[in-house]
Amino acid sequence: MQQNTPTSINRHDPIPGVKNQIDIQIGLVGDAQVGKTSLMVKYVQNIFDNEYTQTLGVNFLKRKVKLRQTEIIFSLMDLGGQSEFINMLPLAAVGSSVIIFLFDLTRPVTLKSIKGWFRQAKGLNDLAIPILVGTKFDLFYTMDSQYQNEISKVAMEYSQVMDAPLIFCSTAKSIHIQKIFKIALAKLFNLTLTINEINLPGDPLLIYKDKGNNCINQSTNNNNNNTNLRRKSSHGHTSNNNNNNNTPIQASPIAVRSSYNHRHH
Repeated sequence: MQQNTPTSINRHDPIPGVKNQIDIQIGLVGDAQVGKTSLMVKYVQNIFDNEYTQTLGVNFLKRKVKLRQTEIIFSLMDLGGQSEFINMLPLAAVGSSVIIFLFDLTRPVTLKSIKGWFRQAKGLNDLAIPILVGTKFDLFYTMDSQYQNEISKVAMEYSQVMDAPLIFCSTAKSIHIQKIFKIALAKLFNLTLTINEINLPGDPLLIYKDKGNNCINQSTNNNNNNTNLRRKSSHGHTSNNNNNNNTPIQASPIAVRSSYNHRHH
């Protein structure tokens, strides 16, 4: 089968108008048992399993969706949350266009851990779009209203500091699963969504419109800076022989590249 010509685009570029195929890597990180694998399997295979299976290292699944004339290949990287797997964080963070930070709404300690996960992932890839996701909303909804208000308030504060869309979801009840990835696409390609926001504590929060937009400006600035470097080099003022990464695509770890192999069809 003849392969499509690989195409490289930046996250702030519009979706190509001609038939195209691009790969988007998304990392899923967070403490153990917060539901990373469940979210990935639910989104890719529409399956939910109540039994917990520990992720040993990194799980990997792909899903293809169509947007206009473009086939989007989501490559999802699920990192095990145990401390012994922290050295594998680069596999989920480096090269990802989006990093989803997950916490269990019924366990406040997992929300507190987001600080550490965010700091380490940002150190590896400071241009990826962060998305903060609270899982197990179906269980959270049955808990004391004061607890719900407190967790919702803290989560919204984290979302503000991280400049990350905030989404409460449930894989068991299929709440907001698809919307997580629709928001990811919208932020990557600067698309406008008509999904209503939900910002009342106790409800499945969905706050995204003014979050995760700054990275687009950072990516644009980086690309402009790299263009200036190349122009200087061509005039003999600056040499980049020792650094071959002075191109807009290579310089940005969140660049979206077409690397899907047809043998995975």
